[in-house]
Amino acid sequence: MMKHMNGEITNRRVQFDFEISFSNGGGLQGQDFRLDIYGNDISDFELAALIVKELNLLMVGEVRILNKKVITERHKRSFSAVSATGSETAIQFVDLSHTIMDGLITYKGLPAPVICDFMSREASKAHYTEGTTFQIGRLEMVANTGTYLDSPFHRFSDGIDLSELGLPQLANLDACVVRVTGSEARAIDYLAFAATEVRGKAVLVHTGWAKHWATDLYFEGHPFLTASAAEYLRDQGAVLVGIDSLNIDDTEDLTRPVHTTLLRSGILIVEHLCNLEILPVSGFTFSAVPVKVRGMGTFPVRAFAKL
Repeated sequence: MMKHMNGEITNRRVQFDFEISFSNGGGLQGQDFRLDIYGNDISDFELAALIVKELNLLMVGEVRILNKKVITERHKRSFSAVSATGSETAIQFVDLSHTIMDGLITYKGLPAPVICDFMSREASKAHYTEGTTFQIGRLEMVANTGTYLDSPFHRFSDGIDLSELGLPQLANLDACVVRVTGSEARAIDYLAFAATEVRGKAVLVHTGWAKHWATDLYFEGHPFLTASAAEYLRDQGAVLVGIDSLNIDDTEDLTRPVHTTLLRSGILIVEHLCNLEILPVSGFTFSAVPVKVRGMGTFPVRAFAKL
């Protein structure tokens, strides 16, 4: 999986013919076979191990790879690979968070963060021996900055705040992606979720809106969930709902029905996600852990998926 200079994600697959002979006799052939890979190339040795694993073959004597070429094509399954020894590679992580930078505007009307030195490296020289320096940073920002999580206290004065959230509510949640990219309608209704098992899961709504991040387009005409969608997700047992859009609610509806329904039921919300296009629709976990602050309802998170 590669990222071009313009930020577009490009997948690599390998296309090849193969001939397999078995140690107990017989053989198997294939033409124009395709498999996902996770770099710019793959050796014949690694590819032989991968195809044996993918086809669950036993008693393989020899694998011959022919006419191999790497092509640009979207991956067809979740991230899994085989090393040259035939064992699975390390767990894959996908970062789903935007980077917070000095001056970043997340939501119009809210101030941008100010990131600076509290103690610079130059100033620290006065406190340490020669050649030893440190930097202590200072950050001033509102809680709704970057990719952030909403706890019930964000909406309700009697709701639990960030410090009261348990780690099982925030980390390694079974998760799924619901894709609504390409829809002409801004409103995402409950039927968008009807084909997906959401009970006990973090439900991540992939609208594609993250492509407008840090542009004026991001603030206008964003996709959002309807009140019926929030009620459906509540009734079907979702434990967290995330979206790669400006707001999970229609910002013109000042009652904020989605925040109200989900947070009153203890269903956490994560807004301003990104990179959801990389994820499979299921078979991964989701984490979004804020700092443990008492008396606050929202805070930025390092959201990520583990595949």
